[in-house]
This record gives sequence, C-alpha cells and structure tokens, in this order.
Amino acid sequence: MVRVIKNPKDLAWLLTHTRGFQRGQIADLHIHKHQLFDEETGRHIPANTVITAVIRYEPIIHEGAGIVALTRVAKLVMKGVSDFSVFEQDGGDFSEIGRIHAEAIDGRFRFWFDPHGEFYVICDEAQFEEVAKPGTPAADPAMSEWTFQAQGGELPDIRWLLDQLDAAGYPCAWRRRKRTPVSHPALKWEGMLMPADEDHEPASHGVHVQVYGPLDGSEFGIMLRAQDAEHHTHRLLIALADLISRHYAGTCLAGTQVMQVDDWINRQASEWWTAGERNR
Repeated sequence: MVRVIKNPKDLAWLLTHTRGFQRGQIADLHIHKHQLFDEETGRHIPANTVITAVIRYEPIIHEGAGIVALTRVAKLVMKGVSDFSVFEQDGGDFSEIGRIHAEAIDGRFRFWFDPHGEFYVICDEAQFEEVAKPGTPAADPAMSEWTFQAQGGELPDIRWLLDQLDAAGYPCAWRRRKRTPVSHPALKWEGMLMPADEDHEPASHGVHVQVYGPLDGSEFGIMLRAQDAEHHTHRLLIALADLISRHYAGTCLAGTQVMQVDDWINRQASEWWTAGERNR
C-alpha cells in the first residue's frame, strides 16, 4: 500500500487507517539533510530535510464477535521538514508510541509521536507505504523474514512455486500445514518448503510459507520465514523472494525496510543477504 499525504483529507485517512499507530514502536529512524552551495555567499544553505520513520504496530481489528491479530509495518516519509525534534533524556524512549497526534495547518502537517513532545515533525507532505500480515511478529526477532503484498494478480498456488523453484535450480519438497481454529481469516494456505539434495531428498528444515487473501486493500500477500540458521535455507528464502518479486508488482518488507519490489531487486536484495550473513 502506497499513499501520498498532501491535504487534510489524506491526513484524516492516515489517522483512521492506522488508528494513530496505536501500540506502535518506531523500529527505524533516518534524517536526511540536503544542502546547496551558494556561490554568492560561499556557504552551504539548507535545501530540504527528509525524515523517515519505520513504525511497527498491531491495531485492534474486530471481526465478527472476535478480535483478529494483525501486524503492520509502515514507512512514513516526511518531506520538506521545516522543524523537528528528536530528543530523549532521563531514560526516556520516544520509540514507544501510544497514539500519534497530527494536524494540518496552512498547508503543512504537524506530527507528534510521543506524549511529551520529544519527537515531533513539521513538514510539507508525507508519503505512506505499508505492509500488513496476519498474526503477531515472530517470537524470535533474529529469524530472517520477508513479507510481500501484491498490487494485483492472481493468488499463486504451491504448484507454481515448486515449478518456479525447480526451474531456477532449487528443487524443494512441500509439507502442508492444516488450518487451525485460531488461524487468521485471511489465511489461504501455509506450510514448509524444504530444500532437496542431489537425490531430491528433502532437508530437515526449510522456509515457512504463509499465503493470505485480500488484506488491507491488497489482492494477496506472502510471508516467508527461515526456520533455522542453515546457509541453504537462507539461500532458498532469497530465491523465493526474488522469484515472487519478478512476477508480481507490490510492496515488500525485509527486516525494517519497506519498499517497492523493484527497489528491492535493484538495490537491496544482495545488501540484505550480506547483512544477514554477517549477523549469523
């Protein structure tokens, strides 16, 4: 999901959709300052400041008589920043968000991310990108995980994935997992893809795959999670992510990076893989 926030109507949509990022946490924060060289004065002058916040949050979604678990990871890019504060003291932590507050005044936006005003941003406009997936975050944050949401197209089946992997030189076996009463309503199918050796015998570990139907306006989503630290398992995860990215348009989440899949293919895949190798 991608949306530009340019007017009060867009801002109202953002606050309604995210519920103010309730129970959220800032997972990543970047400040980019741009300067131009003024030949007349011989000085560099501020030209533009962009602040990007990656926020993981779990909104309370009511469906029927129950509450459905949902995890969203959003990237909020605030452009044309004229004033901001990133300030912590006395052991404070502005990364924990209870609920953000925002307003639109005279064509500008003001965002307050914590109740004490230690983190606020005033900007011209914002761009919102988000990936949503059923359930709560993985219990082990060290696990390699990649999540994709499609802008369109038909939801793939496991036969398609197996054929694509076989053609790419990654033959795999498939172990389907049955739905349970606590499965998310949007979940279509899930199971384990296990790399096969030269004799096409499956390995003991693999990549957990979840495929879910329409969610948050997307046609379908796919979540991949490496279940162990084996080198071949992580190679399989990268191969799967690459295959999906090259066949479908959409938004993906790799670590704390939310981006369009074209950007992931062109700039981030090898970098993310290298970083993953360093962390193991």
